[in-house]
Order: sequence, then structure tokens, then C-alpha cells
Amino acid sequence: MTVRGAALAPDPAAPTTAAASPSVSATPEGSPTAMEQPVFLMTTAAQAISGFFVWTALLITCHQIYMHLRCYSCPNEQRYIVRILFIVPIYAFDSWLSLLFFTNDQYYVYFGTVRDCYEALVIYNFLSLCYEYLGGESSIMSEIRGKPIESSCMYGTCCLWGKTYSIGFLRFCKQATLQFCVVKPLMAVSTVILQAFGKYRDGDFDVASGYLYVTIIYNVSVSLALYALFLFYFATRELLSPYSPVLKFFMVKSVIFLSFWQGMLLAILEKCGAIPKIHSARVSVGEGTVAAGYQDFIICVEMFFAALALRHAFTYKVYADKRLDEQVPTYGPYGRFCSRSARLSCTSVLVTVTGMPLPAPSLCPCLLPHGHPWMAEPRAPACWGMPCIELACFCPGLSLFWNMPCSVLGYSTR
Repeated sequence: MTVRGAALAPDPAAPTTAAASPSVSATPEGSPTAMEQPVFLMTTAAQAISGFFVWTALLITCHQIYMHLRCYSCPNEQRYIVRILFIVPIYAFDSWLSLLFFTNDQYYVYFGTVRDCYEALVIYNFLSLCYEYLGGESSIMSEIRGKPIESSCMYGTCCLWGKTYSIGFLRFCKQATLQFCVVKPLMAVSTVILQAFGKYRDGDFDVASGYLYVTIIYNVSVSLALYALFLFYFATRELLSPYSPVLKFFMVKSVIFLSFWQGMLLAILEKCGAIPKIHSARVSVGEGTVAAGYQDFIICVEMFFAALALRHAFTYKVYADKRLDEQVPTYGPYGRFCSRSARLSCTSVLVTVTGMPLPAPSLCPCLLPHGHPWMAEPRAPACWGMPCIELACFCPGLSLFWNMPCSVLGYSTR
């Protein structure tokens, strides 16, 4: 009130005081500036809301990962799926920590580096999963080699008119996708180095700033990888149809690629002045950090919906059904809960028939080393005539990690 009174009736003896602080006297009481208004990202409500979505997403995804490991009936596929699913916990928790340390101008860069490096790993594992679904490069080529490429402007294949699918086309898709796995970590490390030397700030498109060049390289790499993934799906969509590929492709692309362009949009809004900086007596945060804070908050919310969608895209129920189909009988002389005497009897029969001891320390014929004399047998001994011999027959506690049918090793059970 003293300052406001001085502004209304200035003291003639002190003319320089009023002139020295015109900004203070020009601001009427009761109208706080934008800098004095509470910022949502700094409130407890923002941290609580983002934390609720993050921890819910973590529970959903961790349960799904556990169920995949519990029903680990197809390791060649499920190991890639588990790695892909880990993107939700890493993205969500990393973004939430970055939001908690929002007032520091540098921490968000280091948290973002962790996300960027794992993005590259997810793209690699997703492409490997698609190849695993289809049986590898040779199997894919045996199905699509020589077929004409459908030319369409809508699908982005108009430049491929008159060409056919070849090994060169398939390898272009693979290499153009995997280049993102190299560029992304390199740019993340470069960002940290530039930040340490004061040459990087989000939203700063100055030619003297590293943000401009990192963004250009990112855009080229992301666009090329996205186009290559689309071409790969376009060529193999009929072969991948039994695996419901649409939702899988959409989720991986949206989580990684759309989140990048979402950050780009926020940076442009910040450059246009739509996102102001925060400056108060307690803290001072630049516009780029504020834009990154909004990006972290949005990602925290989005990961909840991503966890729900990934639960349907990479369901564990398919592998649970496979596991049930491959299990040995629960009861009976060769069942999961067969008696110890029955197991020893089976072992003694095998030794009697073959005249050779079982390979230590296992009692299960499925664990024979490569090159063992039994491997040359055209069919398994009579006492092996079970639908599936697994380690759980002799050690039920290990059934989660081993369930290999004899047919995988080339034995005939007929």
C-alpha cells in the first residue's frame, strides 16, 4: 500500500524514487502478472495426476510382463514382446521423474536420453519380432519374391511403379528402419554433450544452437524409419494377418514416432510465444524447459492408455493356450505328478534299452546334447511315446522356463 500511495501522490522531495520504478507504480494492486500466477506443472495436483496414471500403467504392464513369463511357451517370440512392453514402465516412470525435477533446467535432458536410447531398442526388437513371426528373411522372400509392388499415392508407393519385390527391397526396409536405432542414441549423447557446453536449449532454432541441427537429423531419421516400416508392413500384411499386426504396428509407431512430433509441436508453440517462461522469486525456468515439462506430463497420461492398448496388441493368452496344448498329462505314470518310483522306473528302462546312462545332471531325454548317439535314432524309445516330454515331468518347478517338445529335437513320438 505504501508503494501504491507513493504512486498516486508522489513526494516532490523525492522525484527520482518514482521515476526509478515506473514498472512497480504502473501495475495496479490486485492484478498479478503472469509470472506470479501459479504454474500447473509446479503444483501438487499435476504431480498427483501424473503419478496416478504412471503407477496404474506400471501395474497393468508389469502384470502383463509377468503373465508372458509365466506362460513362456514360445521364447523366440516372447523375449521380443517383453522387451517391447518395457517401454511403458521406462517411458512413464522416466517422464514422471523428469516432471518431479521440473524446476531444474538440465535434468530433463538426461531423463530424455534414457527414453531415446530405449526407443532404439524397441524398434530393433519390433522388427526382429516381425521377422520371427514370418520365419526369417528367406521365408519372407519365398513368399513375396517376384510379386509386383502395388503403386498407390495413398500408400506412398507411387515411386515404385513397375517394380517387384526383391531381396533389395526387403533389405532396404530393414536397413532404413535400423538406421534409427543408431541415429537415436548418437543424437541423445550429442544432446547431453551440447547441453554441458551450453549449446543446446529446447525450442531454440538459432543457427548457433545445436537444437536446430539435432531436430533436422531426428526428423530425417524418424521419417525414413517410419516409411520403411510402412513399406515392410505393406509387403507382408497378408503373411502377418494371423498375428493381428495392425494394432501392433500402430502402437509402436504412435508411442515412439508420434511422441517425437508431439514434442516438436510443443517446441513450435513455445517459439510462437504460446508457452511463456517462468520467472519468480523462488524459481526461474526457461520456455524450452516448460515445453519439455508439458511433454513429460502428457506422456505420463498417454502411457496409461498405451498400457491398455499394448495389453490387447501383445496379449499373453495366445501363449497360455499353446502352453496348455503342449503340457504333459497331469496324472498317470508319465504325468506331472507321477510318483518318484515311476520316474526312476522310466529312467531304468531307458538305461536298460540303450545301455547308456542319461546325461547328467538331467533325467529328461529332451536335454540330450547335440551329437549324442540317441540323436541319430530314427524314433524315440518306446517309453518316450508321450505327446511332449518336458523337464516338468521330472522337476515341476522348472516348467516355467523349459517346455520343449521332442519334435523340436527331431524325435518321432509315433
